[in-house]
Amino acid sequence: MSRIGKKAVAIPSGVTASIEGKTLTVKGPKGTLTLGLSDLIDYKVEGDEIQVKPANDTKQARAFWGMQRTLVSNLVEGVTEGFAKTLEITGVGYRAMGQGKKLKLQLGYSHDVDLDVPEGLEVKTPDQTTIVISGIDKQSVGQFAAEIRRWRKPEPYKGKGIKYRGEYVFRKEGKKK
Repeated sequence: MSRIGKKAVAIPSGVTASIEGKTLTVKGPKGTLTLGLSDLIDYKVEGDEIQVKPANDTKQARAFWGMQRTLVSNLVEGVTEGFAKTLEITGVGYRAMGQGKKLKLQLGYSHDVDLDVPEGLEVKTPDQTTIVISGIDKQSVGQFAAEIRRWRKPEPYKGKGIKYRGEYVFRKEGKKK
Protein backbone atom coordinates (compact mmCIF):
# COMPACT_ATOMS: atom_id res chain seq x y z
CA MET A 1 0.00 0.00 0.00
CA SER A 2 1.21 3.45 -0.87
CA ARG A 3 1.35 5.70 2.17
CA ILE A 4 1.45 8.79 -0.02
CA GLY A 5 -1.28 7.57 -2.37
CA LYS A 6 -3.75 6.87 0.43
CA LYS A 7 -3.96 10.55 1.38
CA ALA A 8 -6.50 12.63 -0.50
CA VAL A 9 -5.33 15.88 -2.09
CA ALA A 10 -7.13 18.80 -0.43
CA ILE A 11 -8.49 21.51 -2.73
CA PRO A 12 -8.20 24.94 -1.05
CA SER A 13 -10.83 27.64 -1.49
CA GLY A 14 -10.48 29.56 -4.74
CA VAL A 15 -9.29 26.46 -6.63
CA THR A 16 -11.46 24.33 -8.89
CA ALA A 17 -10.65 20.87 -10.25
CA SER A 18 -12.45 18.99 -13.01
CA ILE A 19 -11.92 15.77 -14.93
CA GLU A 20 -12.80 15.79 -18.64
CA GLY A 21 -11.94 12.64 -20.55
CA LYS A 22 -8.32 11.77 -19.83
CA THR A 23 -7.24 15.16 -18.41
CA LEU A 24 -7.42 16.72 -14.98
CA THR A 25 -7.70 20.52 -15.07
CA VAL A 26 -6.93 22.59 -11.98
CA LYS A 27 -7.70 26.33 -11.98
CA GLY A 28 -6.52 28.70 -9.28
CA PRO A 29 -5.47 32.28 -8.61
CA LYS A 30 -2.07 31.86 -10.33
CA GLY A 31 -3.33 30.11 -13.48
CA THR A 32 -4.46 26.80 -14.96
CA LEU A 33 -2.59 23.49 -15.11
CA THR A 34 -3.54 20.19 -16.74
CA LEU A 35 -2.41 16.61 -16.25
CA GLY A 36 -2.90 13.64 -18.56
CA LEU A 37 -4.49 10.84 -16.57
CA SER A 38 -3.24 7.24 -16.51
CA ASP A 39 -5.56 4.31 -17.25
CA LEU A 40 -4.07 2.42 -14.30
CA ILE A 41 -5.35 4.94 -11.74
CA ASP A 42 -8.89 6.06 -10.78
CA TYR A 43 -9.29 9.78 -10.04
CA LYS A 44 -12.34 11.25 -8.28
CA VAL A 45 -13.08 14.88 -7.44
CA GLU A 46 -15.33 14.81 -4.36
CA GLY A 47 -16.20 18.04 -2.61
CA ASP A 48 -12.97 19.74 -1.54
CA GLU A 49 -10.58 16.85 -2.25
CA ILE A 50 -9.25 14.66 -5.04
CA GLN A 51 -9.05 10.91 -4.43
CA VAL A 52 -6.40 8.85 -6.27
CA LYS A 53 -6.67 5.04 -6.19
CA PRO A 54 -5.29 2.22 -8.35
CA ALA A 55 -7.82 0.95 -10.94
CA ASN A 56 -6.72 -2.66 -10.44
CA ASP A 57 -4.35 -4.65 -8.24
CA THR A 58 -1.47 -5.01 -10.69
CA LYS A 59 2.10 -4.24 -9.68
CA GLN A 60 2.35 -1.41 -12.23
CA ALA A 61 -0.86 0.26 -10.97
CA ARG A 62 0.42 0.19 -7.39
CA ALA A 63 3.79 1.58 -8.55
CA PHE A 64 2.08 4.53 -10.31
CA TRP A 65 -0.26 5.27 -7.40
CA GLY A 66 1.97 7.42 -5.18
CA MET A 67 3.58 9.23 -8.11
CA GLN A 68 0.21 10.16 -9.66
CA ARG A 69 -1.04 11.46 -6.31
CA THR A 70 2.11 13.61 -6.00
CA LEU A 71 1.62 14.99 -9.54
CA VAL A 72 -1.97 15.96 -8.65
CA SER A 73 -0.73 17.56 -5.42
CA ASN A 74 1.88 19.55 -7.40
CA LEU A 75 -0.88 20.91 -9.67
CA VAL A 76 -2.89 22.17 -6.70
CA GLU A 77 0.18 23.65 -4.98
CA GLY A 78 1.33 25.27 -8.22
CA VAL A 79 -1.90 27.17 -8.89
CA THR A 80 -2.13 28.37 -5.28
CA GLU A 81 1.45 29.17 -4.21
CA GLY A 82 3.72 28.43 -7.18
CA PHE A 83 7.25 27.04 -7.09
CA ALA A 84 10.66 28.73 -6.94
CA LYS A 85 14.30 27.65 -7.17
CA THR A 86 17.24 29.84 -6.20
CA LEU A 87 20.65 29.42 -7.80
CA GLU A 88 23.85 30.94 -6.42
CA ILE A 89 26.89 31.72 -8.57
CA THR A 90 30.35 31.49 -7.02
CA GLY A 91 33.55 32.50 -8.82
CA VAL A 92 35.58 35.56 -9.75
CA GLY A 93 33.99 37.24 -12.78
CA TYR A 94 30.95 34.94 -12.82
CA ARG A 95 27.69 36.92 -12.98
CA ALA A 96 24.11 36.82 -14.22
CA MET A 97 21.83 39.52 -15.61
CA GLY A 98 18.14 39.23 -16.42
CA GLN A 99 17.16 41.13 -19.56
CA GLY A 100 13.43 40.76 -20.19
CA LYS A 101 12.82 37.26 -21.55
CA LYS A 102 16.56 36.51 -21.72
CA LEU A 103 19.10 35.54 -19.09
CA LYS A 104 22.71 36.55 -19.74
CA LEU A 105 25.39 34.57 -17.91
CA GLN A 106 29.11 35.32 -17.76
CA LEU A 107 30.76 32.09 -16.64
CA GLY A 108 34.41 32.37 -17.63
CA TYR A 109 33.92 31.26 -21.21
CA SER A 110 35.19 33.34 -24.15
CA HIS A 111 31.54 34.20 -24.85
CA ASP A 112 28.46 35.10 -22.83
CA VAL A 113 25.78 32.46 -22.41
CA ASP A 114 22.37 33.80 -23.46
CA LEU A 115 19.37 31.68 -22.44
CA ASP A 116 15.74 32.25 -23.45
CA VAL A 117 13.38 32.06 -20.48
CA PRO A 118 10.63 29.48 -21.21
CA GLU A 119 7.00 30.58 -21.38
CA GLY A 120 5.28 30.61 -17.99
CA LEU A 121 8.48 31.14 -15.97
CA GLU A 122 9.80 34.29 -14.35
CA VAL A 123 13.51 34.82 -13.76
CA LYS A 124 14.79 37.48 -11.36
CA THR A 125 18.36 38.45 -10.56
CA PRO A 126 18.28 40.33 -7.22
CA ASP A 127 22.08 40.66 -7.45
CA GLN A 128 24.76 39.51 -9.87
CA THR A 129 25.34 36.19 -8.13
CA THR A 130 21.75 35.08 -7.46
CA ILE A 131 19.12 33.77 -9.86
CA VAL A 132 15.53 33.15 -8.71
CA ILE A 133 13.35 31.07 -11.05
CA SER A 134 9.62 30.95 -10.29
CA GLY A 135 6.50 29.59 -11.96
CA ILE A 136 3.42 27.44 -11.44
CA ASP A 137 4.73 24.24 -13.07
CA LYS A 138 7.20 22.43 -10.79
CA GLN A 139 8.69 20.37 -13.61
CA SER A 140 9.48 23.35 -15.86
CA VAL A 141 10.97 25.37 -12.97
CA GLY A 142 13.26 22.49 -12.02
CA GLN A 143 14.19 21.75 -15.65
CA PHE A 144 15.21 25.34 -16.41
CA ALA A 145 17.21 25.54 -13.15
CA ALA A 146 19.02 22.32 -14.12
CA GLU A 147 19.79 23.70 -17.60
CA ILE A 148 21.34 26.84 -16.08
CA ARG A 149 23.34 24.80 -13.55
CA ARG A 150 24.64 22.52 -16.32
CA TRP A 151 26.72 25.36 -17.78
CA ARG A 152 29.05 25.39 -14.73
CA LYS A 153 28.48 22.71 -12.10
CA PRO A 154 30.16 23.44 -8.76
CA GLU A 155 33.67 22.00 -8.63
CA PRO A 156 35.08 20.50 -5.41
CA TYR A 157 38.48 22.28 -5.21
CA LYS A 158 37.66 26.00 -5.23
CA GLY A 159 33.85 25.73 -5.04
CA LYS A 160 33.37 27.75 -8.22
CA GLY A 161 30.23 27.25 -10.29
CA ILE A 162 26.44 27.43 -10.08
CA LYS A 163 24.72 25.64 -7.21
CA TYR A 164 21.25 25.48 -5.73
CA ARG A 165 20.71 27.48 -2.54
CA GLY A 166 21.24 25.11 0.36
CA GLU A 167 23.18 22.57 -1.73
CA TYR A 168 26.29 21.23 -0.05
CA VAL A 169 29.38 21.00 -2.25
CA PHE A 170 31.87 18.44 -0.91
CA ARG A 171 35.25 20.20 -0.86
CA LYS A 172 38.54 18.44 -1.58
CA GLU A 173 42.02 19.37 -0.56
CA GLY A 174 44.40 20.31 -3.38
CA LYS A 175 47.72 18.69 -4.25
CA LYS A 176 50.55 18.89 -1.74
CA LYS A 177 54.21 19.35 -2.59
